[in-house]
Amino acid sequence: MVVAVQEFLKGDRDFCALTPTMSKSPITCHVLDSSIGKPAAGVTIQLKRMNADGESFASLAAGETNTDGRCTDLLPPQPLPAGTYKIVFRPKEYFAATDRKCFYPLVEIAFDLDNPEEHYHIPLLISPFSYTTYRGS
Repeated sequence: MVVAVQEFLKGDRDFCALTPTMSKSPITCHVLDSSIGKPAAGVTIQLKRMNADGESFASLAAGETNTDGRCTDLLPPQPLPAGTYKIVFRPKEYFAATDRKCFYPLVEIAFDLDNPEEHYHIPLLISPFSYTTYRGS
């Protein structure tokens, strides 16, 4: 995953040279299972960035939530260029592991990263038949 991001950023050396270093991944997430009131461990996550065509997305990184339902190391601690990104969660496998059916097998959240110096946190609250998200801090 880190190699893909480095390759992506390699084409924009000016951006990398002028941008300060961060102390953690610029994009993190937290998944909570609201049906049981606990973190959702083991949810697969994929991060994508919109291509120049404005329609398709390129994969940047993949990860999985830890025992606290968090994924804090999705990317290396360096700023990303401004643009539209999408984070894809796959709760179907998480619910299947506990013999629960899931109505939403994929949750795709597109968002604009306007300020490369800011940290973007994407919380997701899931249950077998609903989900909610918001911009975290």
